[in-house]
Amino acid sequence: MDELAQLNNFRSEVPPQEDLRGEAERLMAGMSAPARPDFRRIGLRAALAGGLAAVAGVAVFLVQSRPAPVPPPPMIRTVAAVEVLSRAAAHAGSRPELHPRPGQFLVYESQSMDSTESDGQIWLSRYKRKIWLPVEGSSVNGVLQEELLTPLPYPGRALPPQAQAEQARAGKPGRPQRAADFDHRAEFLRNDYAYVSRLPTDTEAMRRHLYTQVPNDGLQDYEAWNRVGGLLAESYLPAAQRAALFRAAATIPGVVTVKESQDAAGREGIAAAMVSPNGVREEHIFDRKTYDYLGRRGVVVDAKLADAPVGSVVSSSAQVKVSVADSAPLVEETARRGSG
Repeated sequence: MDELAQLNNFRSEVPPQEDLRGEAERLMAGMSAPARPDFRRIGLRAALAGGLAAVAGVAVFLVQSRPAPVPPPPMIRTVAAVEVLSRAAAHAGSRPELHPRPGQFLVYESQSMDSTESDGQIWLSRYKRKIWLPVEGSSVNGVLQEELLTPLPYPGRALPPQAQAEQARAGKPGRPQRAADFDHRAEFLRNDYAYVSRLPTDTEAMRRHLYTQVPNDGLQDYEAWNRVGGLLAESYLPAAQRAALFRAAATIPGVVTVKESQDAAGREGIAAAMVSPNGVREEHIFDRKTYDYLGRRGVVVDAKLADAPVGSVVSSSAQVKVSVADSAPLVEETARRGSG
């Protein structure tokens, strides 16, 4: 685990500035994390096949049959995390804001790469994605359109025959389809605009939100980190909530800065990250100058746990554009009913 220890000790290449000294002075004593038990990972592609993913690009853990939740641990700001996330918080309101209205749609355009498993084989699926999500919060009327890109071999393996179907369809945009309905999820896991625009704007309250009903099972900090990703992927927070999210994320134990990262579109940036129980460093990437959120990346730091060479990129995404639209494309069955 030498590589893991080394990667977790990365420090930001950004030189300290006066605006960070106040944060550093408020650092609290560290807290010992409980031992990590066995875990279960749920594949992302199964969710994407139906449309909207509840948390894009990060591991999702079952909530059922888990230990009782406990209050979040004391707030601890690590200097390495403060150096990138505090700047992201400070720049949260530097760009013109979107102000979507009820009846409109937020439109997210992205590019992603994630692992796909079938019949004991694994490879990396790549795709472009555009999704229209209602401002009011219901995903029932959400519309999804995807375009498959040429798949890649999973690091250390050959491209299996099962990936040939994706190769044949690569470069051909799919038809708009109904997005999966995630309205049954718990209220505190929602990431639609109607909900996130009411989230807390102060750090401590936002942190409590991230730890809502998180059980004391040794994975609570990583699950809180997952929820940060859920509020960044295909979600748009107003500037005040966005800044609070970044400040709260800096207090999650185990979060570090990665000096160099790259999103799925090839854009270079600096990242805040945490190592998953699967031996993958899950990175949230920011532009070095504007500190706009760019996307995510998963990099192997433990070859045995991840079943891939150290340094391999096994997942990535790029949030290319977020906009507002008055309507969404008609899906095929809707168009057929309208013509009848």
